[in-house]
Amino acid sequence: MAEASVVRTWLLLARTWTRAAAQYPMGLTMMTVGAMFSTSLDLLGIIVIFTHVPVLGGFGPAEAGFLYGAAQLSFAISDLAIGAADRLGRHIKAGTLDTMLIRPVSPLVQLATEDFTPRKAGRIVPAGAVLAWSMSRLSLSPADVALTVLMIANGAVLFSALWVLSASAQFVLVHGHEATKAVTWGGVFMTQYPMSLYGRDFVRAVTFAVPLAFVNWQPSLYILGKPDPLGLPVFVRFLGPVLTALLCLVAALAWRTGLRHYRSTGS
Repeated sequence: MAEASVVRTWLLLARTWTRAAAQYPMGLTMMTVGAMFSTSLDLLGIIVIFTHVPVLGGFGPAEAGFLYGAAQLSFAISDLAIGAADRLGRHIKAGTLDTMLIRPVSPLVQLATEDFTPRKAGRIVPAGAVLAWSMSRLSLSPADVALTVLMIANGAVLFSALWVLSASAQFVLVHGHEATKAVTWGGVFMTQYPMSLYGRDFVRAVTFAVPLAFVNWQPSLYILGKPDPLGLPVFVRFLGPVLTALLCLVAALAWRTGLRHYRSTGS
């Protein structure tokens, strides 16, 4: 019941902000197109690479497109849902978090929907198009397609947990807004490329410490029939939901601890 209430509140606030943004249709359209264009810049870089090399880290164009599309789509969904939460530090400095705390709505929901705009959905379009193109070029079974859908959903939840963790860190690192983006925005940039391009120690870190490898890399190795450069057993490919659930618990604990120890600015 509590979860359903949170979702209803999020939808209500998101709808309110969307109606406000729709009062300026031309501006909303231009910003949406801009979001689509900015997302496509990274893809342009990958295309340029493949004009010079036929294989990137053991992955062909369709396989690399699969990684890119899955990572970007998961991130775009999470950014749309809760990405605005990383503005927490600004509210702490301005004293406006105090106002959120006295309202009968979760402050996290208020942060997540603040200035909500459908323009963020523009990031979903190119990511979805690339993923659809790559899947049409790959020999995927119905089970592989189902696993792809689950992978994207799990990746979106994983990124959402990282957004909450990044926001929670700002209870301590009030000026750490830009630094925390290294985990969220830096995470999607890293996961859109084959991890076989990175050093083994780095890949271990994003597999066992911050489980970004489970956004798309580990599941994709199974779907695409690729060997794991680290030589990990096959069952590791399916640990994404477990590690994501653990990360969500850590994020929830960090958020509640931050709120519990927060001291009003007195403004």
